[in-house]
Amino acid sequence: MVKIICLISDYLFKVLLIGNSGVGKSCMLMRFSENQFRNHFYNTIGVDFKIKVFQIDRSTVKLQIWDTAGQDRFRTITSSYYRGAQGIIIVFDVTDRESFNQIRQWIQEIDKFAAESVNKILVGNKIDSSQRRVSTDEAEALAKSYNISYIETSAKTNINIENCFSLITRQIIQRVGKPNQNQKSKVGMKLQQNSSQSQQTSNKKGVEQDSQCCMS
Repeated sequence: MVKIICLISDYLFKVLLIGNSGVGKSCMLMRFSENQFRNHFYNTIGVDFKIKVFQIDRSTVKLQIWDTAGQDRFRTITSSYYRGAQGIIIVFDVTDRESFNQIRQWIQEIDKFAAESVNKILVGNKIDSSQRRVSTDEAEALAKSYNISYIETSAKTNINIENCFSLITRQIIQRVGKPNQNQKSKVGMKLQQNSSQSQQTSNKKGVEQDSQCCMS
């Protein structure tokens, strides 16, 4: 006999990780969801996701976190996953100038495909590296121009990873307010249905054969 345990959460949110390929999105997700780090990751094809349940400000939050492919050839696949997202984490690599230069393009994509009210934060990853190419001041200025928060992280050394996801979660909660019991059930059912369908899609897509160094 299988015992099924139902974890009741106060909030259930869909959050996307977007940004160029190789900036460390998969490493950030692995560090947050499983507290693990791998030096080498296979590039994400299309999308993948994990679910993380955690406590924040005395509330139980279930995040459905989507790791999207950064390669141009998958943009048509990943664009559909913006629908229903309550929060978006835009990631660049502080050692890769081009990934920072592409932030404006990613924000244009958010404006095109996501809800107008979606919460966004900018994240500079791999700050453990000595090969930095983007300064904190420059990144903060860009974030300020879009009126969004900026935080720096390292998946490798576990710097600010939990703070990053807590930040976007708090901003979403502040926007949506406290749900009543009926709202919890409806939102939960909707996301669970999407989760089941998307898991099948994700399993079919698999991963690329060429590995990429996640670094941090």
